[in-house]
Amino acid sequence: MRCQAVVSSVATLAILSLVPTLTSAFYLPGVAPTTYGAGDRVPLYVNALTAAASREDGKLRALLPFDYYSPVFHFCRPEGGPQYVSESLGSIIFGDRIMTSPFELNMGVNESCKAVCGTVEFDAMSGRFVNNKINQEFNVNWLVDGLPAGQLLEDEVTGTLFYSQGFDLGNAFGEQAELNNHYDIVIDYHEFAPGEYRVVGVIVQPLSRAGSRVTNDGQVNCGEGGPPLILSEDGDTPVTWTYGVYWRPSPTAWATRWDKYLHVFDPKIHWFSLVNSAVIVTFLSLTVLSVLFRVLKKDIARYNRLDSINLDDLSGTSATEDGVQEDSGWKLVHGDVFRTPNHSLMLSVFLGNGAQLFVMVGCTIAFALLGFLSPSNRGSLGTIMILLYTVFGFIGGYVSARVYKSFGGEKWKVNIALTPVLVPGIVFATFFLLNLFLWAKNSSGAVPFTTMLVILAIWFLISLPLSFAGSWIGFRQQPVTPPVRTNQIPRQIPPSTTYLKPIPSMLIVGILPFGAIFVELYFIMSSIWFSKVYYMFGFLFLCYGLMIMTCAAVTVLLVYFLLCSENYHWHWRAFLAAGASSFYVFVNALAYWVTKLQLGGLAGGVLYIGYSALISFLFFILTGSIGFFASWLFVQKIYGSIKID
Repeated sequence: MRCQAVVSSVATLAILSLVPTLTSAFYLPGVAPTTYGAGDRVPLYVNALTAAASREDGKLRALLPFDYYSPVFHFCRPEGGPQYVSESLGSIIFGDRIMTSPFELNMGVNESCKAVCGTVEFDAMSGRFVNNKINQEFNVNWLVDGLPAGQLLEDEVTGTLFYSQGFDLGNAFGEQAELNNHYDIVIDYHEFAPGEYRVVGVIVQPLSRAGSRVTNDGQVNCGEGGPPLILSEDGDTPVTWTYGVYWRPSPTAWATRWDKYLHVFDPKIHWFSLVNSAVIVTFLSLTVLSVLFRVLKKDIARYNRLDSINLDDLSGTSATEDGVQEDSGWKLVHGDVFRTPNHSLMLSVFLGNGAQLFVMVGCTIAFALLGFLSPSNRGSLGTIMILLYTVFGFIGGYVSARVYKSFGGEKWKVNIALTPVLVPGIVFATFFLLNLFLWAKNSSGAVPFTTMLVILAIWFLISLPLSFAGSWIGFRQQPVTPPVRTNQIPRQIPPSTTYLKPIPSMLIVGILPFGAIFVELYFIMSSIWFSKVYYMFGFLFLCYGLMIMTCAAVTVLLVYFLLCSENYHWHWRAFLAAGASSFYVFVNALAYWVTKLQLGGLAGGVLYIGYSALISFLFFILTGSIGFFASWLFVQKIYGSIKID
């Protein structure tokens, strides 16, 4: 039945995509709604505790999540012990640890005061640990019918009400930390049909009540109106966990229930920044292309006119002919421009992985743009990225082999082996080392060893064979034939001007693609580090397109200037110059650390720097490949348009 619902949702999406005005009615396909009858049990699942942004300065003070049932928190456990809920691969990698709970929620049945379990004792060590987490403003994360249980908040700028994801573990007032041990759970439900109800919203109002207790006769006192609960850091503190459940009808349809959670802060600024970037990038790209087109058209006509002149008539007295001879430019290096670059094997491996990343990112954004990656399906974004990258190993192997063969490489076995191993190996090794810090801190964010084995199995059993198959087909294809012959003796390269030297040119070229994604990068980083749902894939699609245009335009312009200065070593220069935008991505991450994060421990700092460096490395491979292939096409076109004797 669930598979039929998924297929039906996909078919519905295909039909509605033809009518844009109707697509907003159902924009989260792929997740079938659950319908409950009156009195039916509605499961409440618990997830890891995570730090939230500080209410004082908006900074994040911790990165490491902690297991909900960690002994130091003394949360009540269900009978028979908590059971893990099945999760996707992406959900596990991103730190979700979803488990069952002892809370009893029955559709439409209100409970004003109920104990979760008997009284528990917090010792001094647990008290200090939990008080520290309260001061770091940790959130408790629950899930009810796939919806996060949050608190009702108000945007100070727009006055819009929205639901947060997670609620306060406690309240910090100066040096005093109050533990919230009572939860008023308010659940919105929509009557889909007579007697059929669906959950469309969950709010939790956490309260601190020292007077909560279970009496000897089994009665529960929720301590309403009493003093707050403060954990002692010198001795034991008795704590009773209590809750109330309140159901209220809502006109919100199930298809739009996530609207209350997906809140955009400063949407006007987001739109203005995106439009501003789009205008600047488009103007820059059109300017570069128009200038190059006019100059190249003039150069090609001039070179071809020179070749058509009878050599016996070249007396050197004609002003036009002198101009042709003096303005020789990039044609002078036609015998060296397709010379095999240094370290061609490594370059071909990077380009294969870059092509693989390029297609994976594009397809992932397309899937998300069409609505297949629902927030209800936790971790779907990470899962689809891993699976697409694995499947597109065929493309990586093919591109790497074809490029290496076109370079005239002979170590084809090494190329086949390195393409699916080098870049993924660097990523996996870095991920594994960073995961050791999480294991050492007993953080729930540590990826289990069994999940590591699953990733290795996907890598070696699926990605490697596909890459080998792509490489085999690539080496059987004809190499890309250059339009001109390569001289046997390399031409001497004259000294370059300052802005064409490697470092200055990389810094100049790299900043422009970064400028195209700068605004969206801020929202992506906020989503990653502040545990927010990222859903603005329309913006991301536009930014991705702008980044591709910018990478291609500025790298082609750099290569043209290099060739005009008689420097034919353009292969690595194009790759490194376009990839230099990753340097700005990493610098931006450091600036984000200073302005938005306040991490006290070594582990948090190492994790942030490590993951930021890993993202920057992958961005380097992606943008470098875009710049190289755009430049390669450009060089093929211009030298194929002139007559060479």
